Amino acid sequence: MTAVNDAAPAPGARDVTLLVLDAEPPPRLGSLTGRVRVLHGDEAVFARRLPEADAVLVWDFLSDAVRRAWPGPGARPRWVHTASAGVDHLMCPELTASDTVVTNARGVFETPIAEYVAGLVLAAAKDFRGTDEAQRGRRWRHRETRRVAGTRAVVVGAGPVGRAVAGTLKGLGVKVALTGRTARAGVHGPEDLLPLLAGADWVVAAAPLTGTTRGMFDARAFGAMSPSAYFINVGRGQLVVEEDLLAALRRRWIGGAALDVFEREPLPPDSPLWDAPGLVVSPHMSGDVVGWRDELARQFLELFDLWAAGKPLPNVVDKNVGYVPLHDGTH
Repeated sequence: MTAVNDAAPAPGARDVTLLVLDAEPPPRLGSLTGRVRVLHGDEAVFARRLPEADAVLVWDFLSDAVRRAWPGPGARPRWVHTASAGVDHLMCPELTASDTVVTNARGVFETPIAEYVAGLVLAAAKDFRGTDEAQRGRRWRHRETRRVAGTRAVVVGAGPVGRAVAGTLKGLGVKVALTGRTARAGVHGPEDLLPLLAGADWVVAAAPLTGTTRGMFDARAFGAMSPSAYFINVGRGQLVVEEDLLAALRRRWIGGAALDVFEREPLPPDSPLWDAPGLVVSPHMSGDVVGWRDELARQFLELFDLWAAGKPLPNVVDKNVGYVPLHDGTH
């Protein structure tokens, strides 16, 4: 956990009401038993109970219940923690303008996502799908595959996930260019993106969803990529104009793609993406490894103890940009 910032001090823990926006399975918060009044609610009751809460744990991180309820009547909590890296499902103008501190689950998902991306790169380069299909058909189909070392990747998003992806790919011998919101040492700015895409073998979307990143991978971006380029999205589904990606795959503008996140989740059974040529579809699972929910709960309990003691919190989100700034104040 990084990016320490100040949070408004809480009263003694015994006086605190914590509201949990539940999902199955619920979080293990045993250490709070007898110390804190814990309220549980699904989307149907969340808005009604929100005025009672001093703090909120958004365990159902796919829900937009916070964003819908926040502008409503009544008091509002001083702290909201989401068990996710992204906060786009929370934010609304009223929450942004408030004094409420928002924290995220930075530090939990970065390495698993980076491993997942590396797996996709290796699977695409070594044609594991073709090997599996040939084995199922009992066909001995010898062929040559791509060398990964020496290829070039563009990782879009210079936050913790993007940096973890870049480091893991570099470990495979891939030459990585990292792009972010602003240009700085080791990071390219948005103005460099299209030229970088033209020379990339692998393009990885790992950016947060903001007003400037929504729909950034469109027909223009896919048209800038080489016909052999492979596109991977582990950021947010709304980073991609899905119709444009579908067209790019059908027209062979790019060599293939893998999506772990989608504009609409779950992906509907009638979505044309299921049958798109060269596309790997996974159900928003790149960061979910064995024990990840317990790790999220432990992280929240550590943050809660800090908050209840009135100490500064790590992982504080800059609500105006939608993510946790880096140590040096850049993004």
